[in-house]
Amino acid sequence: MAAMKNCHNDYKMKFSVDEEFPDLSKHNNHMAKILTKDIYNKLRGKSTPSGFTVDDVIQTGVDNPGHPFIMTVGCVAGDEESYEVFKELLDPVISDRHGGYKPTDKHKTDLNFENLKGGDDLDPNYVLSSRVRTGRSIKGFTLPPHNSRGERRAIEKLSIEALASLDVSPLLTCAGMARDWPDGRGIWHNDNKTFLVWVNEEDHLRVISMQKGGNMKEVFRRFCVGLQKIEEIFKKHNHGFMWNEHLGYILTCPSNLGTGLRGGVHVKLPKLSTHAKFEEILTRLRLQKRGTGGVDTASVGGVFDISNADRLGSSEVDQVQLVVDGVKLMVEMEKKLEKGESIDGMIPAQK
Repeated sequence: MAAMKNCHNDYKMKFSVDEEFPDLSKHNNHMAKILTKDIYNKLRGKSTPSGFTVDDVIQTGVDNPGHPFIMTVGCVAGDEESYEVFKELLDPVISDRHGGYKPTDKHKTDLNFENLKGGDDLDPNYVLSSRVRTGRSIKGFTLPPHNSRGERRAIEKLSIEALASLDVSPLLTCAGMARDWPDGRGIWHNDNKTFLVWVNEEDHLRVISMQKGGNMKEVFRRFCVGLQKIEEIFKKHNHGFMWNEHLGYILTCPSNLGTGLRGGVHVKLPKLSTHAKFEEILTRLRLQKRGTGGVDTASVGGVFDISNADRLGSSEVDQVQLVVDGVKLMVEMEKKLEKGESIDGMIPAQK
């Protein structure tokens, strides 16, 4: 596909690479780790058909040096073609972020909820709530970091039609997301707020299924059925979701490629979370922990948000299965520790 001209980019080419290359010396993100002057020089003259440039890709990582303990990604895509046009930068970022995922690797998708084993038997005395979320990008539009008001409004219009046919009641919520809020943005949910769709936030669509208690099977079923219905409607308008067999579902942030799925539960683990092997157990189960308020928050009363660490290279069913099986094991460990018994014999092998 021939790249279109970007006049602003042409103007920058009057300056040398040294004059244009960003200072990344204090940065802790995947982009800063990988971007060299050589890569920057190769990519700086290119732009995607919609005019997205390498400077647009890296701007978020230049502006936000990253978190001292959490490796952030530091770059975004502006359209589906970004992953191809800027692959010299994005392929190594993807590999770094997704455990060595190679440019030749193929991603698996499986949204058949019947393939999930168990998940309806997590102990509600420990598992307080269950949630599955993902993002979707709609073919034929640029991605939110790059799209125009007109595009956002067109996406919202398509989304309203799709969601109205899901028997959901529209609710527009006001929060400072970004440019022109609330124009062309909104959150839709069903009456009991167990199925929600955010439109035009970080991704075109953010789809969330959640409920109180430990029935992850029910949450995942609602998630799969809702997503498939929404996609059918978008396809009728010749706007399916961005997907390819290498990267799976194409999303704005390279960290969410693949399934874009985060299946999480809020689970009470006051004893296990203070055990010396807690971090190792999580790593072996391919799970990650957050405080219940999000990435940087501490746990309150030993309650953690435990979710899948993987996104790319394994399917939705596989990732939710890891959460279901891992959380079940950790709850059993917590019960053992309550009785003052050892859990050494329960430490899992690396999954």
